[in-house]
Amino acid sequence: MIDPIPPPPALIKALVQPIADAFSLRTLSLHGHEVLLAFCLYNVLSIYISPALSHRFFPATYPNLSPKTKVNWDVHVTSMFQAVFICSAALWIVLGDEERKNMNASERIWGYTGAMGMTQAFAAGYFAWDVLVSSMHLDVLGPGSLAHAISALIVTCLGFHPFANYYGIAFVLYELSTPLLNIHWFFDKCKLTGSRIQLYNGILLLITFFGCRLVWGTYQTVHIYRDIWYVLHTPGGREPASKSWLSSSPVTSTPDRAEIMRFSGAQVLPPWLAYVYLGSNTLLSALNFYWFWLMIAAVRKRFVPAEKKTDKIATE
Repeated sequence: MIDPIPPPPALIKALVQPIADAFSLRTLSLHGHEVLLAFCLYNVLSIYISPALSHRFFPATYPNLSPKTKVNWDVHVTSMFQAVFICSAALWIVLGDEERKNMNASERIWGYTGAMGMTQAFAAGYFAWDVLVSSMHLDVLGPGSLAHAISALIVTCLGFHPFANYYGIAFVLYELSTPLLNIHWFFDKCKLTGSRIQLYNGILLLITFFGCRLVWGTYQTVHIYRDIWYVLHTPGGREPASKSWLSSSPVTSTPDRAEIMRFSGAQVLPPWLAYVYLGSNTLLSALNFYWFWLMIAAVRKRFVPAEKKTDKIATE
């Protein structure tokens, strides 16, 4: 599937190319303008659009927030927009990119399509913005937010090698739970803590988080472990053209395969790259389970005490 956004202007491509060459990011020059576009878009959204819309639609809440809480509010608005956009793009590719659907193990690790590169670029632009805003407001967002932003930016940029673009799209769908998480936070700031609507949102949040991060995420993690093991233990990282990575049928070359693998180079996977990517993914998977239990505790904290109190009054 091709990139729906036109190619970069010659000036931007020329400026990005030395960076791409220095870090062996072979596809970065094709998407540098999209990284820059996303970075600028999220800055404009957080600095100008979010305050304007928040004043307009939340006149009783937003103007009365402290300066630090306003920063956090604008970050949540930007995060909401990013999650909706990036998940829509990822779902469009997962459902519609036939080249991606037919990738074998080596193609899932080394393969590239323009649409996957575009999604990777917008994710990189967002995390670049996240690094900036987390650095500027470290006292508000905390060092954990900055560390997460830096790690996510590094891992995302590795996709321009290209490396694991297939799984980059799959892991983007973690963000399906983010809008509900942001809505839960907004309910607290709008003095709707413990309300019925927050309860319904909390239930949907837990279901969505469990499905997209714990079930889907674990499933994809097992698959990327398998594929990386394959390319680490197979000369040249090649496998049969069949969808089954265990197939023993001969390798065939097709125009589609040649196009998908045009940036794959020697297809030799440095162990450090495998360990960094898998280590980061394993850490994030563990954090997802930890965050899930924290979310359960947070939802119970808002509603269980109130229910117990009501039961106590009813029995008196």
